[in-house]
Amino acid sequence: MNEKNKKKIWGIIQDRGDYLKEKLEPHPNHPKGRNPYAHVCSLITSKYGCSYKDISDKKIGELIEFISKIED
Repeated sequence: MNEKNKKKIWGIIQDRGDYLKEKLEPHPNHPKGRNPYAHVCSLITSKYGCSYKDISDKKIGELIEFISKIED
């Protein structure tokens, strides 16, 4: 993914993470609370098998749609 798209996707991840703050279920491995930005990134890695930075520019539309549908 090119630098411009990386910055764009990171901004979208931050927006979704802000939306998820205090909405994620508590977990015993995270006694101080869960990190919503890491949660979004881990879901991307689970679906695509790589970091958002390593996804092809051709799939950016699909990635944006996936991120926008992440609830909690």
